[in-house]
Amino acid sequence: MLEAPIQAQGKSNLVSAIFIFGDSTADPGNNNYMKTPFKSNFLPYGKDFLNHLPTGRFTNGMLANDFIARYVGVKEYVPPYLDQSLSIEELKTGVSFASAGSGFDPLTPTISNVISLSKQLEHFKEYQEKMEAAIGKEKTQNLINEALFLVSAGTNDFVVNYNTLPIRRKNYTLSAYTDFLLQHVQLFLQELLDQGARKIGMVGLPPMGCLPIVITLHSDNAFSKRDCIDFYSSIARDYNSKLQNKLNVMQIGFAKLGSRIAYMDIYGPLMDMILGYKYGFEKANYGCCGTGLMEAAFLCNPNSYVCSNASKYVFWDSIHPTEITYYLISQAFQPKIDSITK
Repeated sequence: MLEAPIQAQGKSNLVSAIFIFGDSTADPGNNNYMKTPFKSNFLPYGKDFLNHLPTGRFTNGMLANDFIARYVGVKEYVPPYLDQSLSIEELKTGVSFASAGSGFDPLTPTISNVISLSKQLEHFKEYQEKMEAAIGKEKTQNLINEALFLVSAGTNDFVVNYNTLPIRRKNYTLSAYTDFLLQHVQLFLQELLDQGARKIGMVGLPPMGCLPIVITLHSDNAFSKRDCIDFYSSIARDYNSKLQNKLNVMQIGFAKLGSRIAYMDIYGPLMDMILGYKYGFEKANYGCCGTGLMEAAFLCNPNSYVCSNASKYVFWDSIHPTEITYYLISQAFQPKIDSITK
């Protein structure tokens, strides 16, 4: 069994920088600067991070994107764009614009007052202006063209929005809502392309029915029988299938511009860990923090019970993976990263 913290083996000069968009799976602390309950800038979050520092990452240590940044050889950790203390040199090698609680549906980020995907794009444009002022327009454009872009969102659209609130369900069947989201995915990716992105990785949805909080909320007896709720995982499978088809079609147009876009499968690797207890995990249906049934964000706090060894758990809280899980996911992504960066 691998123990955290873990070092990822780096490759040099695969890309110029790394830029991240999405939700809590990709937010290293942007929500620290927002008035929202979706924060994690307090212990026990970050207890296994450098200097045991809670940064705003929704896990005990590093995110998959931090490991990926090391793998492509650009930096040790991906910082949040909204951190005003970042130097030009730090900005130059990439940042995350992601915001916990966000999603592709414009309604989703308004539920928890977080940064929408469209606002994340605005921040990226603002970033480019900063870089142009510092290093010039041509160097900035080259930087963007040679950078790796990763997008990870969608879970909140279903778990927090569609399946919890009645607004979208009144107007969309589940299949129609999936198509609605994918239209927004396409628009988002097209905007990235228009802004100069040429190497894009698009992360699919995880097996949502296996998130501890979903098991807790949708089981007849969540204390004794904690099986994955396949209905919610089937939503993810359908979405992922349609997403792959859409990306294949988009790639035809992308290729004409010398761009590459790849589907990053998180569903399969996570399912291997959850159902097969692959890699020696001992707990897959409870989080490490608190009871492991419901705690996330402010419910997982300095007063919460914390398991003695997070590396034996797939999930850190009731929603988010542990650092070791993120490390293994980042490893699973490496062949796709190679395919768009080489």
